[in-house]
Amino acid sequence: MYQSSPPLPPRQVLPTMYDLPSEVPGEPGLPDEFHLLQPELLRLTFRPPAYAYDEVFTASDLNLYYDPRHPQWYKRPDWFGVLGVPRLYEGTELRLSYVTWQEGTPPFVVVELLSPGTEKEDLGRTLREASQPPNKWTVYEQVLRVPYYFVFNRYTNEFQAFGLMMTEYQPLEPEGKGVWLKEAELGLGLWQGRYQGVERGWLRWYDQAGNWLL
Repeated sequence: MYQSSPPLPPRQVLPTMYDLPSEVPGEPGLPDEFHLLQPELLRLTFRPPAYAYDEVFTASDLNLYYDPRHPQWYKRPDWFGVLGVPRLYEGTELRLSYVTWQEGTPPFVVVELLSPGTEKEDLGRTLREASQPPNKWTVYEQVLRVPYYFVFNRYTNEFQAFGLMMTEYQPLEPEGKGVWLKEAELGLGLWQGRYQGVERGWLRWYDQAGNWLL
């Protein structure tokens, strides 16, 4: 009797980051300076004390591939952080994209910077056809199950936080400086100060003692 071989795991048969596009054809680059500076500040201050530098990966405007059934589908978060993965892909390479079925670990936290053109997508207020990719909210909540999701409107300084409770996101109310992420031993809050010569409200990470990090 003929016996077929067991199916190979997704990591071995699906496209890798080398196979998948890392750029968006025909799409302009980052929309403005704020989308450069704010993710940079988040990256510099995201220092979970229980993790070594080379056990944390952060990225901004990087293709995030999330569905092995639709390997060409991706989102481009304004910023995200992953805990417990090598800083470099397989310990040696700078990442072209973040491919979840290759990495084995979804993002721990995602931050989206709201703009008039992206607000509905970021907050899950868009509808789609069955054959179309889901919006960002659905991907983060239902597909990747990202534990923490933050959205920030720089025009109003409105800062919204959501935590994954069972099967869906629930609002998280800031306490003190911001919202505490116990698994990372860090908090994220709205800091009023000068960064790169610009005085305004910025999202920034702080430690257990309440000190703003840099």
